[in-house]
Amino acid sequence: MKRQQKHTIVQQLTGELKNAQSFYIIDASGLTVTQTNLFRKLCFEKNIVYKVVKNTLIRRALVNLQLDEKYADFSQQVLKNFSGLMLMSCIDATPAKIIQQFRKESNTQQPLLKGASVDHALFFGEESLQVLSRLKSKEELMGDIITLLQTPVKHLIGALQSGQNALTGILETLSKK
Repeated sequence: MKRQQKHTIVQQLTGELKNAQSFYIIDASGLTVTQTNLFRKLCFEKNIVYKVVKNTLIRRALVNLQLDEKYADFSQQVLKNFSGLMLMSCIDATPAKIIQQFRKESNTQQPLLKGASVDHALFFGEESLQVLSRLKSKEELMGDIITLLQTPVKHLIGALQSGQNALTGILETLSKK
């Protein structure tokens, strides 16, 4: 690959990483061509960009983003051997769930999670997959907060309505006497 081609790929990758809310770096080196195509299809269906890029080009793109020093350590630990990149424009558990679903359907332990960045929070290694698979989307979190805020109001309204019936019964009893 010529220098100009590498420069173009790094610039394109820098833009994609800048626009991505989260990205996962995986090792899918043990997959067959058929399995890789199936994995790509699953990613495509969930609006996740999956691409295989050389580690040095990913590292240069991360440097171009001028993020803090923790990404330098991240790239040193994670960018080794084969690397596939999963890019997403929102924050939720979809990539982790796709990895788990693919493993279950193809009865394999691949792809392996090497690392992930979710809203600039870094996750290292395979043990992070369970945590990432439980992440809630922004909409789900907002729904949970609204439910929590509505619960006391619903209880108050219920108590007032039940109290109103009891109060009416007491007033009727007193008026008959």
